Amino acid sequence: MDSQTSQASQPSHSPQSPHTFQVDLRGLVDLLSQHLYSSPKVYLRELLQNAVDAITARRAAEPDAPARVRLSAEGGALRVEDTGVGLTEADVHDLLATIGRSSKRAEGLQEARSDFLGQFGIGLLACFVVAERIRVVSRSARTPGAPPVEWTASDDGSYTVRTLPDAERPEPGTTVHLVARAGAAQWLTPERVGALARDFGSLLPYDVRVGDEPVTDLPAPWDRSYPSPAGRRVALARHCHELFGFTPLDTIDLAVPLAGIRGVAYVLPSAVSPAQRAGHRVHLKGMLLTERAEQLLPDWAFFVRCVLDTDSLRPTASREALYEDETLTAVREALGERIRAWLTGLAAGDPERLAAFLSVHHLGVKSLARHDREMLRTMLPWLPFETTDGRLSLEEFAQRHPVVHFTRTVEEYRQVAPIASAQGIGVINGGYTYDSELVEALPSVRPGTVVAELDAETVTAHLDAVDPAEELALSGFLAAARARLDPLGCDVVLRAFHPISLPALHLDDRDARHEQARADAEAQADDLWAGILGSLRGSAPRARLVLNHLNPLVRRISSLHDPELIGTATESLYGQALLMAQRPLRPADSALLNRAFIGLLEWATHSEDGQA
Repeated sequence: MDSQTSQASQPSHSPQSPHTFQVDLRGLVDLLSQHLYSSPKVYLRELLQNAVDAITARRAAEPDAPARVRLSAEGGALRVEDTGVGLTEADVHDLLATIGRSSKRAEGLQEARSDFLGQFGIGLLACFVVAERIRVVSRSARTPGAPPVEWTASDDGSYTVRTLPDAERPEPGTTVHLVARAGAAQWLTPERVGALARDFGSLLPYDVRVGDEPVTDLPAPWDRSYPSPAGRRVALARHCHELFGFTPLDTIDLAVPLAGIRGVAYVLPSAVSPAQRAGHRVHLKGMLLTERAEQLLPDWAFFVRCVLDTDSLRPTASREALYEDETLTAVREALGERIRAWLTGLAAGDPERLAAFLSVHHLGVKSLARHDREMLRTMLPWLPFETTDGRLSLEEFAQRHPVVHFTRTVEEYRQVAPIASAQGIGVINGGYTYDSELVEALPSVRPGTVVAELDAETVTAHLDAVDPAEELALSGFLAAARARLDPLGCDVVLRAFHPISLPALHLDDRDARHEQARADAEAQADDLWAGILGSLRGSAPRARLVLNHLNPLVRRISSLHDPELIGTATESLYGQALLMAQRPLRPADSALLNRAFIGLLEWATHSEDGQA
């Protein structure tokens, strides 16, 4: 009895029948429209794509089969008719009524999938983004005896299927009818349908028309014959302006036969930031895939915009971007090599066009040259750099100076450029993007070139020392000046240099700035943190204010005897030297400038009162 009770209380382990997912079609359509597709306009691309794929499938068995797609829009409705392979009633149940199912996966077509545009089996769902009802009438070319079949679906997820008399569709093919959903009628107007069809389908290989207006425009502009090279350049420039809104500096032919790629790259007429992502137009087997392909070219080629057609690159599920895989990586490298070859050709045979290009896009070429030694060697006579001798190429500068000095920041260059130029020291401003990297790489492509970073010590060493007797006589002045600037982490030295009009020069380097920043942080920190920062104190040289003993103003200041006035004048020279170097001012520097200005005003007004 107890045993029976115990057995009866055991849970049942009998097998249960499986359940299938229930799909909320309206929710799925909202998901597609808000997260997969960038715009409702893709519905027309999906319709064109299905029509073109159906024709491709029929022509695989019937090479002479008609290849027509006709679109007609009127009164908030759209009809798209093709002469493709068509569907039987079984196909309709199997393909149209099953979300995610694609005819390209059907048996017998797997080996030919590369001939089709669509690969994901969700294209017809995109029509529900703009339509509340879809009606498909189709007749199969594979099963000649099969009657026409009609499939009608609503956006609530319901559908009906029925066979039709032969007279309803005598020839094989498919016609899709859409009725606009509320708020989406503007997407089914004749004007909008025509514009979208031309945008998406201008390079399609079949006869596509909206009403009586042709959509396709073949061959592609880059594949057409022109009476002369000049005529071709003019035609392609017009094509660029129509697509991208600018007239290009030049046109670069892009061809990668192994990847089935043909197209052009248009060189932008104005400079753009390297960080700005380029938008390229990519057609897949003639159908526009995206206008914003960002990963098509190497990052350094940000100065061109491309339009091309391919039959090998893989689209993402939304078919609005390219799938990042080995093929795309290889194509990117091949297209980059084509642009590199164009640059090399300009350097060898058309220096005027190259100079015009570099005046706008030298930054892109520098970005390429820092990773490509052969490109750096080719561009040495052409790439411009800011130097103390003016804007020169590295080749010209290296020919003039046995040692190529450079600074790593614009601020450092501004500090030393006037004095270095007067002393005959050649300096390159390496503070701009990529410039210091290229200067340092110079010996690798120009053997024997000596490259050295210019620092404060090097500049000071090139300045003339003051006669020891004169400097000794000014020891009191120098002591007062040093005492005033010591809290700012700056030493004062006396030198003689040109130009005479420059009274003072502020020199420091990165190590000195790092040490000053550490000292500033230590002064503002609590005891614990100040102790930690104090333990990090370095032995780097401090910044220095170099006073020009040849300058008349410095001579007058050095003859003063009032320590307070000497300090105020020294602070003024320090502030003026910072401003001349265009250095950003620290709060302590700004306070010093204000204090020195007010101090000089007080001294001037006090002197006038005393004289009165």
